[in-house]
Amino acid sequence: MDVFQLTRELIDIPSVTPEEAEVGQYLYDYLHRLCRDHDGCVEKTEVEPNRWNVFACFGEPVVTLSTHMDTVPPFIPSREDADNIWGRGACDTKGIIASMIKAAEALLDAGTRNFGLLFVVGEERNSAGAYHAAANPRGSKFIINGEPSENQLALGSKGALRYEVVARGKMAHSAYPELGESAIEKLLDALDAIRKVQLPVDDVLGPSTLNIGTIRGGRAPNVIPDEARAEIFIRLVCDSASTRKAVEEAVGDKAEMNFVLEIPAIRLTAVEGLPTTVVAYTTDIPAFGGKWGQPLLFGPGTIHVAHTLDERVPKQQLLEAVEIYQKLVRQLQAQ
Repeated sequence: MDVFQLTRELIDIPSVTPEEAEVGQYLYDYLHRLCRDHDGCVEKTEVEPNRWNVFACFGEPVVTLSTHMDTVPPFIPSREDADNIWGRGACDTKGIIASMIKAAEALLDAGTRNFGLLFVVGEERNSAGAYHAAANPRGSKFIINGEPSENQLALGSKGALRYEVVARGKMAHSAYPELGESAIEKLLDALDAIRKVQLPVDDVLGPSTLNIGTIRGGRAPNVIPDEARAEIFIRLVCDSASTRKAVEEAVGDKAEMNFVLEIPAIRLTAVEGLPTTVVAYTTDIPAFGGKWGQPLLFGPGTIHVAHTLDERVPKQQLLEAVEIYQKLVRQLQAQ
């Protein structure tokens, strides 16, 4: 089958995190046949019960093509028109998987070996598959991580800093607010203080950004609320120390700042002859921790439609990606 057919077959297998078992088995079976025909090896590595990474190699892998097999909800079946393939995972990252596999087939048919394919679980939630793979490296010198970058090599990607902000008050009848203490008002004051923090700007990665993702609290309209919570997400562009200090000092005693997650911003390298870009999203690359070699970031499709109901990938970019993944493998092996 061609890259379009393979992309649609992968899209039509639901794999919303953490339910990657079916697509993982499909990839294992597909790669098993490829390994049988080209003297390769393929294996499933359990990350959690009924969740596994899939790794195939042909010789000693100098370069590994890698991306994640899970998607965000909801599942959306595939469809296509003259220009695009649509559906959940079309660009993030079922089309990328298909492009990598088709590139691998072309490389093998041309006699190129010493590369691998690694497909992992859990990127959309906590990078569980990448962390597991980092504990079991295979000697690769380079890893090409697949994420939608419009077929440009990313020079860097922003990191992530998450907090849960918790405000506590005292419950009372709303007719007598002086008898209580509003947790929601405290939370609003804390969030206002966070919004006023001047976040860092980087020459390459651009500005840090803040998202107040969720707010919840209170018991009823006629009750002074005794608790309120919000989740915030900051896209990091540099070391987190100054950002953490500024945000926590701005909140002070208005609320509790419960640290949830930090993923560092990363700088990446270019390859001669390929256009470059900078991306604002976070990837599996930090979770690999360099254990699979020097990272590069590249893939067809745009992040602007990922995680939306209009997710799609241009057919022309899929075809181009098949060729560019081959070029990257050969150039990196030559180094």
